[in-house]
Amino acid sequence: MTGFGHLTFIYQKKQITIDVKCLNSKSLDLNVRIPNFYKELEFELRSIVTKQLLRGKIDISFNVEWIEPPIPGELNKTAFIHYYNSLLELKNELQLHHYQPEWFSTLIRMPDVVSSIQQKLEDDEKKCVIQNFELVIKQVNDFRTQEAQTLVNDISNRVKLIDSKIDDISVFEKQRIENIRLRISNSLQDFFKEQTYDANRFEQELIYYLEKLDITEEKVRLRNHCKYFLDTIQNEEHAGRKLAFISQEIGREINTLGSKAQDTQIQILVVEMKDELEKIKEQLLNIL
Repeated sequence: MTGFGHLTFIYQKKQITIDVKCLNSKSLDLNVRIPNFYKELEFELRSIVTKQLLRGKIDISFNVEWIEPPIPGELNKTAFIHYYNSLLELKNELQLHHYQPEWFSTLIRMPDVVSSIQQKLEDDEKKCVIQNFELVIKQVNDFRTQEAQTLVNDISNRVKLIDSKIDDISVFEKQRIENIRLRISNSLQDFFKEQTYDANRFEQELIYYLEKLDITEEKVRLRNHCKYFLDTIQNEEHAGRKLAFISQEIGREINTLGSKAQDTQIQILVVEMKDELEKIKEQLLNIL
C-alpha cells in the first residue's frame, strides 16, 4: 500500500523537514537520506520503520536548513600569524613590493589555521528528531489504513458478487441437466439409427455420466471459500498471503464449474466470476 508523511519542525537554529514515501512492494526496501550529523540516529530510525511499516519500498529524506549559519570552524591565530610572518619574510627576500589580496585566502587554507568544530548531537535533539519522525511514520500508517479500508470494501464487494453468482448458476442448473440428457440421447439415436439398444442400460449410463457432471459440491466449496475469505479480510491483520491462498482455492472451484458446466448461460457466469477474481488478485497485491 502507498503512504506519505511530511513534517517540518524547528530545533534551536535548525529547521528540519522529514519526508517519508511508501510504495507497494512484497518486501521491505528501505532507502534513508540523512545529514551526516544525524547519522548516529539511522539505526534507530530504521528500527522504527521495520516495526511499524513491515513492508514496502520506503524512501526517507531529512532536509536541514540553518536559521542562523553554523560556526564553520575556529581560527588558530598563532598558526595564522606564524604563516603570515613567514610569508612577509619571503616577500622581503624576493623583494616583492606589493601586497597580494589572495595571500589572505591562501593563509586561511594552510594546515591548522582553521580547525573544524565537531558539534556533538545532544540528547534533547535526538529525542526531538525521533519523536517527530514517529509522527511522520504515524501519518504514513494513517494514510495506508485509510487506503486499506477502501481496498477491503472493494475486494469484499467483489467476493460477494462471486458468491451471488452461485445462486444465478442454480437458476440454470435444472435446464442444464435436461439439455445434456437430450443432447446425449439424440446423439445415440443418430448413432444407432434403426439398431436397437438396451434402454435401461442406457439410462443407467446416462445417470452415471450426469453424476460426473454434477456441480453441487463445487458450489458448496466455492461458497465456503467466499465466506472464509470475507471472515479473514474483516477479522485478521496482515492477512495478505492467506487471502492470496484462499483466492487460489476460489479460482480452482470456478475453473471446475466451467469445465463441468456444458451450458452457455453458466459459462457466461463463470467468465464473469473469473473476471472478478482477477481484479481481486490484483488488489491483494496491495494488502499487507
